[in-house]
Amino acid sequence: MRTDNLQDIKNRYNIVGNCDALNRALDIALQVAPTDLSVLIVGESGVGKEIIPRLIHDQSARRGKNYFAINCGSIPEGTIDSELFGHEKGAFTDAIGESKGYFGVADKGTIFLDEVGELPLATQARLLRVLENGEYIRVGGQKVMKTDVRVVAATNVNIRKAISEGRFREDLYYRLNTIPIQMPPLRERGDDILLLFRLFAMQIAAKYRLPRITLTEDAKQRMLKYKWPGNVRELKNITEQMSVLSEKREIDAATMARFIPEAQETTLPATITNSSNHSYENERESLFKVIFDIRSTVGDMRRELNDLRQRIDDAASITTQAQMLSTSYPGTVGNALPDNPSLDSDHEAEDAEAEEIEAGESLNLNEQERQAIAKALERNNGNRSKTASQLGISPRTLYRKLKQYGLT
Repeated sequence: MRTDNLQDIKNRYNIVGNCDALNRALDIALQVAPTDLSVLIVGESGVGKEIIPRLIHDQSARRGKNYFAINCGSIPEGTIDSELFGHEKGAFTDAIGESKGYFGVADKGTIFLDEVGELPLATQARLLRVLENGEYIRVGGQKVMKTDVRVVAATNVNIRKAISEGRFREDLYYRLNTIPIQMPPLRERGDDILLLFRLFAMQIAAKYRLPRITLTEDAKQRMLKYKWPGNVRELKNITEQMSVLSEKREIDAATMARFIPEAQETTLPATITNSSNHSYENERESLFKVIFDIRSTVGDMRRELNDLRQRIDDAASITTQAQMLSTSYPGTVGNALPDNPSLDSDHEAEDAEAEEIEAGESLNLNEQERQAIAKALERNNGNRSKTASQLGISPRTLYRKLKQYGLT
């Protein structure tokens, strides 16, 4: 492309810079714009990837139709399919009406999918179908919809690594990567750094009516040596900080040191490293272990709950039988009938004891239960199996009650 045509494009889209890598990216974008080929823009965060799809749309036959820029990483996984492909009424709780989705509304236009590497695998499958034959199905629907959309995607992740880790579909990658465009990082653009600084300094000065800041030679060298991990976005932020916070209008290296670190060992944002290679197999195993632990805990809680219910039922059974026996046979605090229906000498002794109890204070519920168990044991000559059977409880429960009331 002729240099004057390229400069016209830069002026129109406020693109600053003359490095070869930037010019190459713009040239490819202009060549591919008249076609309907899919484009994948690759570059670090903050390099200005969003300029390319807008340029492609404006230079294409679709420029009179809709253009949508969508940040795939900012949409929750649970709603991204609905956002992109639409939904039918009642498809989920908040679906009070139908929605066409971006692919429906952008028919005949262009969609820019920023951070496409963040798409869930299920959504990737839907996107692949759209790219292959222009078909998709709304969430909750059954009818196949058609759309004619130009897709331009961008990513700052290593897609090939994501493919090897099972996070991105290989077939989708090749569909998106029909025409690749590489945006250079700021640290590789040489004097473009100073040109961008001058632009941002003028913009902030005009916006806030401040004297424009300039750089000394040593400050320029420091700026050129800095790695700029945040790329153009970071350069703009630092220029704004210096314009507002610095008392000097001519920034030297010492002043700049307050805003730019002395050394930058990496060009990437801070990450949490692991001594071992990342493995999704290990993540699945850990997840399964957590699930099994939860299920085991729930099982233990269910067993404890059933045991507690059994204990409550046993206690209620003993109390009910004791009260019924006391009502039917005044003077007897127990849960079983006497062995001999006739009032023999043993029964007379029990009556005397009962009269003694009735003469005193009324027994509370626990005392009644204890007395009932004690009387049942006495009648069965200490035979616990017979006693448990008469009381309508299990031998295990009887043993626990004996320990509780000190009757062992």
